[in-house]
Formats: sequence, C-alpha cells, structure tokens
Amino acid sequence: MYHSVSAVGGPLRDLAVPPERLAEQLAALSGAGYRLVGLTEALDLLAAGSAGKMVAVTFDDGYRDFLTHGVPALRQAGAGATLYASVGHLGGHAGWLGRWSPDFGPMLTWSELDEVAAAGIEIGNHSLIHHPLDVLTAAQLRAEVVSSHDQLEQRLQRRVRSFAYPHGYNSARVRRVVEASGHDNATEVGRRLHTPAEKRFAVPRFQPTPDHTGADLVRLVEGAGSALPARLRQYAQPGWRMVRKLARKAGRNLT
Repeated sequence: MYHSVSAVGGPLRDLAVPPERLAEQLAALSGAGYRLVGLTEALDLLAAGSAGKMVAVTFDDGYRDFLTHGVPALRQAGAGATLYASVGHLGGHAGWLGRWSPDFGPMLTWSELDEVAAAGIEIGNHSLIHHPLDVLTAAQLRAEVVSSHDQLEQRLQRRVRSFAYPHGYNSARVRRVVEASGHDNATEVGRRLHTPAEKRFAVPRFQPTPDHTGADLVRLVEGAGSALPARLRQYAQPGWRMVRKLARKAGRNLT
C-alpha cells in the first residue's frame, strides 16, 4: 500500500516513498521471485488456482507523482499495479491532509488518469471525497461509493472492479454497498498478509515506508514479525468507530 512517490518531511513522511526507494523495493521483491501485479489480477490468479509467489502492488489517492515517477519505476521493474483514485479530488489537492496537503503536490487530472490507465495500470475507486465511510449516513455512503464508481467507468470507459476504503475504515454495511455498486473486491489497511480463504472485500495490506530497504520489504511480505498488533487494531475497531461517530456529530472528522 503506497501513496505518494516523493520525499516528504514531517508527521506524514511515511505516506511518501521516494522514487529511488520505490525502485529498490520493487527490484528486491522481483529478485526474490515475486510476481508483481495489480490487486484484481492477484485475486483472479488466486481464484484460478495459482500457487506462485505474488505481491499485489497498490497506490492510494492518485497523486500526480504516480504518473511522473511511479509509472516509470513500475515499468522498469516489469510490475503491474492498481491505482485508487480519489475522484472528487482529481485536478486538485489532497484536502483531507489539511495543512500538509501542499507537501504532497497536486492530484492527477482526469486526462492524466487516462494516461495512467493507458500505461496498463488498473484504476480502482477510492471514493469521492475521502471520508471515513463507516461513520456516514446511508445516503452519504451510497453517494460516496456509487457516484465515484460511475464517474470512473464513464470517464475512462473501463470497468472498475476494485475499491480502497479511505483511511482503511470499513464495516459490514460499507462492504455491502461497495459490492452492490459494481466492485468485486476491496482493500483495507490491515497490516498483515492476505490468505486465499479470506473475503475479497477486506483484503489487508502492508504499508512500505521510506525507511524500508528492499530487503526489509521482502522480509515483511514473507511474514516476518508478529501479527498481534494487527489483530489488536482489528478488535478495537468497533469502539473506535463509536468514538469517531460521536466526534463527527460534534463537527470533528477523526481519521
């Protein structure tokens, strides 16, 4: 789960991986025998019985640096990927990042997103305005998911099968709406390995940071480290969701 392909300082630095580090990480995974593909392709291969070593590479949000730096790095590594576009922010900036938004530069425009798709990158849906979906009303949730999906398909003239939950937050209600709106898979954050027996609408992902070397990332996808922190976060979600709902009623959007 990548975001920006750049170098960013401050508290959000982990959301940006510089081009040279991205190239190192992709080369290390490829060198370790992993096939690098987009998320939907990975799930389709698993469903078809593939037992090969495979990593799904994804990028959230849709920063312009994905086109200028991400696509060349993927091409050099012979890698596929899925880019999740925040539809309502295309041509603008990542407003949900607040005062740090300028550090990440502009978002892709619609024409640039079409260039990304033409380069063979799967385009997925990252909702309309990047709200945490699990605290929205039913009408707001449907507007966020359905409108963004339909805009992507109509503007790009391509089927949009994959969805990424903004901030990773989802619930059974959110997953039902995502599935009913035409997607057939979706990703959260999760911070653990995905197994073929798991549901296609809550696929977990690891987040590489600028501090991960290529070797670090190989160890991560090979299952190094404890899964306990990820499980604890999972168990805490219902309580944290209630806190965020109460905060939203008070006019604050906790992410």
